[in-house]
Amino acid sequence: QVQVVESGGGLVQAGDSLRLTCTSSTRAFSAYTMAWFRQAPGKEREFVGTISWSGVIIYNPNFVKGRFTISRDNAKNTLYLQMNSLKPEDTAVYYCAATMTRPSTVVSSYKYWGQGTQVTVSS
Repeated sequence: QVQVVESGGGLVQAGDSLRLTCTSSTRAFSAYTMAWFRQAPGKEREFVGTISWSGVIIYNPNFVKGRFTISRDNAKNTLYLQMNSLKPEDTAVYYCAATMTRPSTVVSSYKYWGQGTQVTVSS
């Protein structure tokens, strides 16, 4: 069983930055594909970005547009999401997810999920 725990969310103003962190309990963290998803109230969970064990990165092109950067530190069993130029429409619960398969943008591809961290962007 792999546990992942998100942190770093909060209330910010439009244009501000936040860095989300996801720490994992597994010693095999470096072997996992990791990802960030988000879910706004009344909407389905949507893909934000993913990074493979080897550093292959895929972003959601619909809204990331150079504003978000996903990275990982395998020595610290930690995944990051740097979010800049935040907009009110970025308001959502952000989830960290892990899978042993190749990078995917699909929710069902990820077996392990955190509880989420709330990001609220005021206008």
